[in-house]
Amino acid sequence: MPQNAFHTVDVFATAKYAGNQLAVFEDADALRSEQMAALANEMNYSETTFIEGGSPDDGYDVRIFTPDGEIPFAGHPTLGTAAVLRDHFGAGDEVTLNLGVGPISVEVRSDGSDSEQYWMTQNAPRFGAELDRETLAEVLSLDANDFDADWPIQVVSTGLPAVMIPLRDRDALARSEVFTPAYRSFFDDVGVENLFLFCPDPRDDANDFAARMYAPGHGVAEDPATGSANGCFAGYLARHRYFGDDEIEVTVEQGYEMGRPSHLHLEAEDRGDEVAVRVGGRVEFVSTGRLV
Repeated sequence: MPQNAFHTVDVFATAKYAGNQLAVFEDADALRSEQMAALANEMNYSETTFIEGGSPDDGYDVRIFTPDGEIPFAGHPTLGTAAVLRDHFGAGDEVTLNLGVGPISVEVRSDGSDSEQYWMTQNAPRFGAELDRETLAEVLSLDANDFDADWPIQVVSTGLPAVMIPLRDRDALARSEVFTPAYRSFFDDVGVENLFLFCPDPRDDANDFAARMYAPGHGVAEDPATGSANGCFAGYLARHRYFGDDEIEVTVEQGYEMGRPSHLHLEAEDRGDEVAVRVGGRVEFVSTGRLV
């Protein structure tokens, strides 16, 4: 195994040692796919990324692995890898990552304090099937009346599909738990592994929504901060006029049940033919190391 350098960061973090953990490996062009998979399994974060090369002009070639294998896109790995490229590779305040779904652009914004936020523009969301509450109630160990019937349960994708699941309140969110046999049956029928639960009942009044994300099909029982699913959620809010408008700007809290509090900032605009989606948050650098 080559002695690649790697970095760990916390993405969408409210502080260091919060948010969603990510390992980023440098100079990964010499690694074989099976070596990347083994390293992602060894790190055991929800995702690990591998920078294979690139430049500021042409973008950087990056691959994303979960403990279960490679995926074409994920949100927090995109932002975390962009932060490493900016800090260690000299990339500027705008950087492009060439991912499995194509090029994704990331920009750095100041939030008016000493910290900065990394923002990505995701692919326009595709809106899929609407699903019934009874099926998801069994999957999530909930009752049908725990769901908010004013809004649809719907599959949405900006590159990695997720089911948007509206719940009535934070009590239902806290009680949710994946029932594995029902989940397997659901996946066999629907073919979507990611379940994104949300409610307009956050702990912190400064936020707009509380959310949880289950992805056991990817080897991730629960994810503390999910940029891809929140991008889907931003598009969902704008398309369904959740606030009565075709534009939204909200903050989502996630990961509190896991002890990894995370804040994700979402922007979306429904332009009729498509929805423009942006997701942002802070990135905290944690460690640097090298394979031996």
